[in-house]
Amino acid sequence: PQSVIGDMFDAVNSEAVILKDIELVSICEHHLLPFTGVAHIAYLPNKKLAGLGRLASVLEVLAARPQLQENLTAEVADALEKALDAKGVLVVIEARHQCVASRGARQPDVNTVTLASRGLYTEPSYRAEVLGLINKKS
Repeated sequence: PQSVIGDMFDAVNSEAVILKDIELVSICEHHLLPFTGVAHIAYLPNKKLAGLGRLASVLEVLAARPQLQENLTAEVADALEKALDAKGVLVVIEARHQCVASRGARQPDVNTVTLASRGLYTEPSYRAEVLGLINKKS
């Protein structure tokens, strides 16, 4: 997935870069049923910036194989932290799982939210600021 990042650009400042509501489709590895939702990706640049579409491409590459949502969230954060050499990375995924909707609990409207933070975004004040921006309605 890191090769998907492509060319990087010099960062003029080091403020947060946030992509919200990236559409997501993947397959639960336990039940082989789809889960769909949105991802939010934030990173704090070090010296380089990635093309915005490339961040979504990392998510798409990793979501293309069966897996758990929790692992997908962590894998996206790890890949971006490494590829971008970012000061901080935060990934939030909100998804509805067909396995929850159609099996066992049969709860079609349940959203599962997972979060992975790396670097400075593991610190509560940085994390709170970025989560506030992610949760802010446009």
